[in-house]
Amino acid sequence: MVIAVASGKGGTGKTTLAVNLAFVANPRPVQVLDCDVEEPNVHLFLKGQTLESKTVSVTIPSVDEEKCSGCEECSNFCQFKALVVIGKTVLVFPELCHSCGGCRLICPEKTIDEVPRPIGKVETLQVQNDLLLIYGTLSIGVAMATPLIREVKNSRDHGAPLTVIDCPPGTSCPVIESIKGADVVLLVTEPTPFGLHDLTLAVDTVRVLGIPFGVVINRAGQNYPSLYEYLEKEKIPLIGEIPLNRAVAQAYARGDLIINSVSGYRAKIEEIFSRLIDLAEKSKRV
Repeated sequence: MVIAVASGKGGTGKTTLAVNLAFVANPRPVQVLDCDVEEPNVHLFLKGQTLESKTVSVTIPSVDEEKCSGCEECSNFCQFKALVVIGKTVLVFPELCHSCGGCRLICPEKTIDEVPRPIGKVETLQVQNDLLLIYGTLSIGVAMATPLIREVKNSRDHGAPLTVIDCPPGTSCPVIESIKGADVVLLVTEPTPFGLHDLTLAVDTVRVLGIPFGVVINRAGQNYPSLYEYLEKEKIPLIGEIPLNRAVAQAYARGDLIINSVSGYRAKIEEIFSRLIDLAEKSKRV
């Protein structure tokens, strides 16, 4: 089973939920994938021994300028404006290239080759005997996170009983790539106008993908009934609530798990996990 933990905005407590869910999860073993490759931080909570570290590259065009006639077929074909022809010189903008290879195929003079461009790395850590962490780190200056997220997901053991994915915040392409293929999505929000606004965007996204989902309200206890009214109106299951508690923020700052450091929170996380599994199983039976 694959559980994706996502949120419409950053700072809602998504990572806190993901790492604590991984520790109370049953069945074991468990894999945790940190797909927030622009700012990975799960490894600050799940420390372990590095089993593998590999560089991830994409392909970009390389033009043989001596053979190129400057016909502009390549630049006219590229929808992302990654190639621009000035005279007989082809300028390549690697940041815009989506590595489709179309320019190489369409070049009538066969002057375009593809060369690798490193975009980041994927590391695998053994946290415990039955707990593995795989996370990606996007290189500075690289704009496209999706290929690296895809590699993080490809690095997992697809036969493992349970995978927990810490997704990037928002609703853009990296989130879609992270959520895709999940059995259930846990959306984490907070009881504020910003939290509600971005939750509605996340809900719309998950509904388009057709994946069952539920909501956890973090920092609960603040007086904001609009959030509860929205969940009731949209018939969205409320999986659980994490009360606003200074001790939770302190545990996060230390890199501690709240199930181990804040009294009563292990039971809350276990209940959330149990409800998530029930939601996923019921959805399979429908």
